[in-house]
Amino acid sequence: MNNRYLEITYRKGKVVAAYLYLPRQPREKVKKTTKAAEGILVDYGKGGRPIGIEITAPQQVSRQAIEQVITQLNLPPFADDELKPLMAA
Repeated sequence: MNNRYLEITYRKGKVVAAYLYLPRQPREKVKKTTKAAEGILVDYGKGGRPIGIEITAPQQVSRQAIEQVITQLNLPPFADDELKPLMAA
C-alpha cells in the first residue's frame, strides 16, 4: 500500500480535474464508482474499499465538501497543506 496523494490535471493553464489517490494494493483496479457529492466521485476497489476520489469540477468543489466525503469514508483528515494546491488553483 502507498500513501495518499493528489494529482491535478491542467488544460491551457486551468485546473480541469483532480484525483486523490488513496492507499491501495499494487495494480489494484477500480471495481465500482459512486457519486459522493456534486463534482465528487469515489472509486472503490475489491471488497468495497475506497481507493480514490475523483474531483470532476475542481472550480466548484469546496475543501469542506471534500472533507465531508473523507469523513463519510472514515478516512483520516487532511494535513493542512494536503489540498492546498487544489484550492489555490
